[in-house]
Amino acid sequence: MVGIVSEDHVACRTPTLGKKGETRIPKWKFDCVRKAILACLRENQLPFAELTDTVRKCLSSEELNNMGSQGWHVATVKLELEVRGEIRRLPQKGKQIIEIVE
Repeated sequence: MVGIVSEDHVACRTPTLGKKGETRIPKWKFDCVRKAILACLRENQLPFAELTDTVRKCLSSEELNNMGSQGWHVATVKLELEVRGEIRRLPQKGKQIIEIVE
């Protein structure tokens, strides 16, 4: 089709056993959220409940304005990073704490 530009996408999966399928998001969104998540976790472990607010501080105003639902994108990218083994949840009850895998 003339005039339509195809945008690269990244398939994001979930580490939850028994759940299949993937969510495709634009590559630029995946890349900037991934970079922000990893930068935040390099400093410290974080409760998942604080991750979106922490990531927002790492994104530019242009990225934030064009992102759409930041919380949804952070959660989606976080799950894919777990599948890839770049981050992990700490095995504990209660709040979900995540950390970078060194």
